[in-house]
Amino acid sequence: MEKKKVTIVVNGSPHEVEKEKISYAEVVTLAFPDYPQHPERTYSVTYKRGHGEKPTGTLSPGSNVNVKDGMEFKVKHTGQS
Repeated sequence: MEKKKVTIVVNGSPHEVEKEKISYAEVVTLAFPDYPQHPERTYSVTYKRGHGEKPTGTLSPGSNVNVKDGMEFKVKHTGQS
């Protein structure tokens, strides 16, 4: 089965991804491209317009969520180290 491209919005910017699930680290990296060099930084990741069974929620480190076209993510630096 071929993966379909969907457009997700991260902090107001559209990103085209070709996957069914996206991880916390992938979303944070879309918002803050230097995240992989600074894994000690913590971010809060919330989403809306997701799939029917869980249209809104929070992504925590190590977790992932099914993506859907038009899904919106907000990524904020929490300031904790």
